[in-house]
Order: sequence, then structure tokens, then C-alpha cells
Amino acid sequence: VMNLLMLTGDTSLPRGAQGAFYNTLSEFAPYWDKIDVLTPPVRGVTQYDCFGNVTLYPSPLPKLAQPLFVWRKSRELAANRSYHLIVSHDYGLFLNGLGAAWLSRSTGIPYISEIHHVEGYPRAANLRERAQPVLTRLYVRWARNRALGFRITNESELKPLLTRWGVPAEKIFLLHSLYLDFDVFRPDLTGLQDLSGLKHDAIFCGRLVPNKAPFLFLEALVLARQRLGSVRGLVVGQGPLGSKMKARVRALGLDVTFIDAVKTQNELAQLYRGSRCLVCTSYSEGGPRVVAEALACGVPVITTRVGLAGELVRDGENGFQINWSARELADRLAQIASDDSLRAQLSANAPRAVQRFEKSRVIRAYAMAYRGLIK
Repeated sequence: VMNLLMLTGDTSLPRGAQGAFYNTLSEFAPYWDKIDVLTPPVRGVTQYDCFGNVTLYPSPLPKLAQPLFVWRKSRELAANRSYHLIVSHDYGLFLNGLGAAWLSRSTGIPYISEIHHVEGYPRAANLRERAQPVLTRLYVRWARNRALGFRITNESELKPLLTRWGVPAEKIFLLHSLYLDFDVFRPDLTGLQDLSGLKHDAIFCGRLVPNKAPFLFLEALVLARQRLGSVRGLVVGQGPLGSKMKARVRALGLDVTFIDAVKTQNELAQLYRGSRCLVCTSYSEGGPRVVAEALACGVPVITTRVGLAGELVRDGENGFQINWSARELADRLAQIASDDSLRAQLSANAPRAVQRFEKSRVIRAYAMAYRGLIK
């Protein structure tokens, strides 16, 4: 019997959403006899069962009291079954990590601290994000002798960072959180041969928040328009900056379509395939997932050097890496939009960069790595 206790900040599943966390658990659950998941509060929900052996318990306490909830609820659950591993998704104020460490110390159950990305690193969007790497460093140094290890989701950015913060190599586990369904995210061979069907020159996909730097995308469209005469943009996502972005588009007279959300992943894949390139302007990321999804669809990517994107996108091969420069982004966008042969070449190469992220393979590696840590 192998039982797992997970601590997460993701409340999408008990809210009824079938997003990335739902998809992860659906593949992850068969590797365990029982998985209990503790989450922050969800109004009106105290327990949510799924997949036959997974139960989520949203906290009845305010979010800042999450370590206390973890302590109380986990001890209540442990009275009925034993756990072999605690997995804590750690970020922000590290409330899960504090609870996991206290629980691990009192019960002897080992815990893994998962750090998917460090907000504000390599670049901060605001003052709050400037403080986050400092807080993360303090937590990592505090937890490095308490946790069994740290799960990271990209190698080029997070591994050197944790190493500098004093985490031994044997305590750093590279286990990707990025996975793809290649039945959905795949190239359109007709589109690769006939570029006349492309509806947009560039697609931006993500939450409209400062960390994603969406206004940098708009600045680049203005500069690209000066070179191309016209440029068509697509923004897929919503967030607190949405209304300001729409006002900015009107003021600049840009040709930009906004789609708040898509109903299915197939619809999202179609939007990728209808664009000449995907643009990622983020200041910090663990993935981002949209970069890999676009590449899988045969869509070139122009991205800042963040997270896994820096490992996936190769200059002149399947897209371009840029610094946080609207001029540099505009130049690359104009280059792809004005050169069909270049775009076709980049598109043909794009899917190869993400073949290792097939969904079942990635989640099996994740599950088996944790099972291998249990003694």
C-alpha cells in the first residue's frame, strides 16, 4: 500500500474546473492506493472526491492559516491511514512548506518541496516580485535540511539557483511538470504548406497580469506595424490588465482580437495553428506551457529567456529568444511575418523540441521517481 499526501495552492478541481491539475491527477492517481490533497479554502466545498482514490479537502480556515489547517487535517487523516510521502507545492509565503515541515518533523513522514518557478526571477514585474526571490532563498535555506529534497521543473534556470542557495545536488530532483497530449497539440500539415490560411501574425496566450508583460507585446506590435504596414494580433486570456489592454489597443489603433477563454484544448490548438508565431514576453515562468503547446502545433515561438522556454526555443531553428525589448521582439516578429520560407522552416522544426513531453510518459516518470524515494 502506498499513500500520498499532497499540499497545493490549486483550487481549480474542487471548483469544478478540469484544467492542468485535473489532467495531472487523472494520470497520476493509478500509481497510488490513496491520494489526499489539502487546498486553500473553496466556498461551499469541504470535500471533493475524484478518480476513485483521490480526495481533496479545501480548508475551512483563512488562507494565511493554511499551516494550521495542514497540521490539524493531516493528523486527523493519519489516524485512519498511514502516508508514505508528503508533497508540498511551495511558492509565495510558503504556507504549504511550513505546514509540511512541521508535519514531517512530528510524524517522521518525509516531504518533498516542489518549486515550479521563482516569481520575480530572472526579472521582476513590480516591487512585490522583487522581494519574492529573497523570500524563496530564505525558505529554501530553512527547508534544505528538513525536506527530503526539492522537485524542480526546469534545469537551466532552477538547478543553478538552488545550487547557489546551498542545496546539495542529490537533493535536487528534475521532474518536469510540462506534458502534452499530441492528439490535440499537433501540426496542421495543410497549414504548413499554405500560409494564406493564417489569421494572425502573432498570438499572445496567458493571464493578463504584470508578470506576463502583455503591454510589451502591444508595444512590439506598434513597432512591427511600422515595418510591415499592418499587423494582426490575437490575445487569449483574461486578468486584471484586460480592460487597460483593450483601451490601449483602441488608443493605438491596433488590429488585435481578444478572446477571454477557450472552451476546449482543441480550440486553443486551432488558434495556435492559425497564427504565424506565438509570443511569450514573461518576466518569470516555470514553463510556460503555451510555448510547448505552440511548438507541438508547428508554430514558431518568440520568447524571453524564462523557465523551460530557454531550453526549448532555439534561435533560427524553431523560433527566437529575446530580451525584454519591444524593438527586438518587433524585429523578430516582422522577420517571421515577412518571410514565408523562414516561417515554414521554423514550423517544420518546432514539434521536435517537445517530443519528450508526451503526457503519459512525463507523469509516469514523476510518479515512479516519488515511489522510488519511499523506503
